[in-house]
Amino acid sequence: MQHKVKSIKPFIGAINFEESRRFYTAIGFEESILSPTLIYFKISTTIGFYLQDAYVKDWVDNTMLFIEVENVDDYFEAFKNLELHKSFKNVRLVPTKQNDWGKECFLHDPSGILWHFGQFK
Repeated sequence: MQHKVKSIKPFIGAINFEESRRFYTAIGFEESILSPTLIYFKISTTIGFYLQDAYVKDWVDNTMLFIEVENVDDYFEAFKNLELHKSFKNVRLVPTKQNDWGKECFLHDPSGILWHFGQFK
């Protein structure tokens, strides 16, 4: 089969839908309300995700997303300067870590979803 994929847009859940909504807006995603329980967040025409007003503990606890960026240090500094932990319960920012393949920092959203922001060598 020959793939002709244009984008991938995962669905994620939230413990507190409104808090997660505010969080993703705060870190620069643009929202499009699709229904009272579903919002599409994007940072470009091909990069985005659907936030659902739904919470299944095992699902949310095991959700991880990876965004490849040009400069992970810039993202870490920008997130650090936002002081997200002061406005959002359970949000954690983990400093940039060097790996064999490149480097990454981690950002946990209010529900505990783990975002990897990575830069390949």
